[in-house]
Amino acid sequence: MISPNLVIIGTFDYWPVIYNAWLSLTRWNMISGVPRYVGLENYQNLFTSSSFHGILLNTLTFSAAIVVGSVVLGLALALLFDQKLRGRGIVRTAAFAPHIVSGAAVATLWLFIFDPAYGLTRVVLDPFGIESPRWVNDADWALIALVIAYLWKGLGFVAIVYLAGLQNLPEELYEAARLDGAGTWTTFRRITLPLLSPVTFFVLVTSIIGTFQAYDMIAVLTDGGPGDATTTLSWYVYQQGFRASDAGSAAAAAMLLFVILLVVTGLQTRFVQRKVHYA
Repeated sequence: MISPNLVIIGTFDYWPVIYNAWLSLTRWNMISGVPRYVGLENYQNLFTSSSFHGILLNTLTFSAAIVVGSVVLGLALALLFDQKLRGRGIVRTAAFAPHIVSGAAVATLWLFIFDPAYGLTRVVLDPFGIESPRWVNDADWALIALVIAYLWKGLGFVAIVYLAGLQNLPEELYEAARLDGAGTWTTFRRITLPLLSPVTFFVLVTSIIGTFQAYDMIAVLTDGGPGDATTTLSWYVYQQGFRASDAGSAAAAAMLLFVILLVVTGLQTRFVQRKVHYA
């Protein structure tokens, strides 16, 4: 009875991983000829390349900034949305809207915002006598610009997820805390944060996986540049595979990405989930 599902999962999930692992041990330009077995040469080239070390650092920096920013800012927005304020429904909708817009459209919008000649950042900074940075054209600012745009797109989703968690918290615990004289910060730290741990765990897992797979906004906003300033592991796979026509190097980088995500997810499940309170 389950064999059709097993066939589908094996064909579209497991077989591509196995074939990619084989391809990472070969040299092939994806245009002519057949893959030539070269062993671990592609992996050796990756780990001995100084530029690839920078790409790994970009990936980790980008992922860490998005994950921390999503958790902190998303929870802060959720706490604000949970207040009984006039027009909060409209604000919630506006905050969530960027999440359903395509990454290419969001990146195009932020290209105009970041433009140093007529963008919104110039309008905001000019009254203070500050010159707008060349956001996407300056290696020192490009990754920051990418993080800002990516956070803006996903923050509404995280906030709504946290809001759903907040609205399902048992009110009797807060009443008991007030009767015991607990302050706002103590209540938040001792009750709200522990009870929101399942939501936080969900946000951590999805944010890490999403950032490691980021592609569309990088393609439109920075194209991986300037230089390799915003080249992440996922973008490097695309560059090697479809621009440099080096299937072996692309497959090796993809396998490394697969292993990193597998390890990170395993560590989260093993250590982070221990602190998750489901009841």
